[in-house]
Amino acid sequence: MMSPSLLARPSRRAFTGMSIAATGLLGLTACGEDAGPDPSLEASSQDRGAMDDFEADQQFTATEPLQLSILWTDWPEQPVLDSWQIFDRIKELSNVELQLTHVPFSDVVEKRSLLISAGDAPDLIPLIYRGDETPFVSSGAILPMSDVVEHMPNFRRYVEEWDLGEMVDGLRQADGKYYMLPGLQEVWVPSFSLIIRTDVWEQAGVPVPRAWDEVREGLRAIKAAHPESLPLADGFEGQSLINYGGYAFGTRAGWGFGNGMVGGIDAPFEYAATTPEYKAMVEYYRGLVEEGLLDPESLSAANDGSGAGGVAEKFAQGTCFAASGSSGTAIEFAQALDAAGGDASTIRLIPPPGGPGGSIMGPRNFWHGFMLSSRVAEREDFLAILQFLDWLYYGPAAREMTRWGVEGETYAKDGDGRITLTEGYSLNAFDLNVGAEIDIQTDLGFSTFLSEATESRSLKESYNSETFREYVEDVLATLEPMPPWAPAPLDEGELERSALMATSLKDAVDTNTLRFILGERDIQEWDAFVGELEAAGLADYLELYRGARERFVRSAS
Repeated sequence: MMSPSLLARPSRRAFTGMSIAATGLLGLTACGEDAGPDPSLEASSQDRGAMDDFEADQQFTATEPLQLSILWTDWPEQPVLDSWQIFDRIKELSNVELQLTHVPFSDVVEKRSLLISAGDAPDLIPLIYRGDETPFVSSGAILPMSDVVEHMPNFRRYVEEWDLGEMVDGLRQADGKYYMLPGLQEVWVPSFSLIIRTDVWEQAGVPVPRAWDEVREGLRAIKAAHPESLPLADGFEGQSLINYGGYAFGTRAGWGFGNGMVGGIDAPFEYAATTPEYKAMVEYYRGLVEEGLLDPESLSAANDGSGAGGVAEKFAQGTCFAASGSSGTAIEFAQALDAAGGDASTIRLIPPPGGPGGSIMGPRNFWHGFMLSSRVAEREDFLAILQFLDWLYYGPAAREMTRWGVEGETYAKDGDGRITLTEGYSLNAFDLNVGAEIDIQTDLGFSTFLSEATESRSLKESYNSETFREYVEDVLATLEPMPPWAPAPLDEGELERSALMATSLKDAVDTNTLRFILGERDIQEWDAFVGELEAAGLADYLELYRGARERFVRSAS
């Protein structure tokens, strides 16, 4: 995690193609008529503080002290403390001081938008998922990053080595440029899936459900053995369950709904929420609620970013035995169960179950990255800032540092590259050295969102449990990713026209999807619901995207 907007982002605890030559990033097929680099973005001549001949895997250190402002999201359970070392460590290594502008998790999307629109945003705007940048493209408030990636050798290297070129091409807007740089993942597996308590499922006769039909049968057996339970929960306002579950029905929903378009390759776009596949998904989860198998409260309880909506307590109390979550959520559940005297080893993250759409997962995707304020291009140290961000976001040594801290102090590496925390240091969020005096995340500021963006497989596995490594292997062995969603970048006028329509349509989809699943609206009113979407401008919305898709196909041919 895409992209869900940050408004529906999972909690802090929950976080947890075509090869091209490096130069190909600068010359990929354009989506529009104006794909050439902006000649005004000539960073080479704005080189105060920059390194000569900066290369991939090289330590970036500015030749003179620099400052860079950053929009910093504060999670409720993880405030920035005076004891945090991460900013001092970044400054020590790079000679760049980060200056924080704080925004709370609860309203980060709104405040970010206001700051950007007013021209008051900090230089660096992180925690950006693909699509988050689109509303700001036409205003000129953010920098076209595709014009300057020639100065970012680490980014270019891993796009090539990890076969991400086609996906990067998919970031391009109607003008042929992309305006955010994403977090790159060597291996893509769903961050969120189903977490089960294996002992209870084994007793039900369904050790590891591989399909949603098996999930339902297992839940029925568990309900029979534990009549007071509501054995399945979400905890993320329903958005997680229908996201990873929706793909199995051949649709997109929840966090993965995006612009709502499905198809577009062999047939015109359709709006996902009006398709038979979407209705089948809704009917399945509605049936679970009707049978008392799915906890309604977990679909509607607000998630303030501090956890999985109270589901951990239900795991500990023995009233819930399966729920949505990530590897971090699984640890949260395990810790709660252990504190209640249960067996924490029975908590397991399993691959998303298959369904009518097959044994599939969502399309390979990026993780969060960043945008830059267009003001950065006016700085005399523009080139140095690009080099710094390339090191921080994509340099292997920086990625390890933001995750683990200071080698020889907070962690050690053996000859095989295996990382262990030094005695006295813990990473409680991942159940490492629990009980040690200093937590490298909460006390020192490492392993925050800065560490999440770009990860090799080995780095991702270094802080996760053996069960997570098994999860990765299981997903790669049993599931196929869906093809990428068909690109259809909108031009400036189309973006303005689509904005209000997209919001009203998505609000109606979210509200009514939940109402149908909870049984608050009769499923016999489905056609009426589709009619409501049509009255809200669905035909015009579809026409916009179908036209944009046709234009994209013509320009790429």
